[in-house]
Amino acid sequence: MRPHEEIRRIDGPAGTIELLVDAPASPRGIAIVAHPHPLYGGAASNKVAQTLARSFAQLDYLALRPNFRGVGDSAGTHDNGLGETDDLLAVIADAEARHGALPVALAGFSFGAYVQTRVARRLQEAGHAAQGLVLVGLATGTIAGDRHYEAERVPRDSLLIHGANDDTVPLVNVLAWAEPQRLPVTVIPGADHFFHGQLQTIRDIVLRGWRH
Repeated sequence: MRPHEEIRRIDGPAGTIELLVDAPASPRGIAIVAHPHPLYGGAASNKVAQTLARSFAQLDYLALRPNFRGVGDSAGTHDNGLGETDDLLAVIADAEARHGALPVALAGFSFGAYVQTRVARRLQEAGHAAQGLVLVGLATGTIAGDRHYEAERVPRDSLLIHGANDDTVPLVNVLAWAEPQRLPVTVIPGADHFFHGQLQTIRDIVLRGWRH
């Protein structure tokens, strides 16, 4: 049975943060799912972000998909990942205040995955490490549009998913980032950056690969 989806609004550092919530009956954890770049059409309704949220809801996690600043009813303006990191930390704090100190999973797609590497580092530094990460189409290195991202290092058990035919974030970027960390990368043959026709594959990888 598909979890109930609702809209929630909370107070964040820049004002209102709008969340889409997939709520299983008895959550065993909290999953924060971050969407792709807001200046290029990214929103919490993105199909990859939705797939990640519903995969975690199927694993009995309360899945929260916030809209980044300036998207939907979320206040503020795009802040290149800096303010967005603070916003996701505020979402985590609010969720824990509402639902208790459940394990926290971080998931994201593209720009959202990049932001989650920053969130993971902040949580680690605060002595409150995330339970695990799922990073899909991670924005790292120099990508389409001459944008550049320096993704943070992540734990060795992080789950990385990338498309073989990604022409927005070349696969070689992610491999170069992952190699010094000795992180395996799950590559989906034929998949582009937006994983057209591959959402079920992403879901299957997450459901099989999440070992927490």
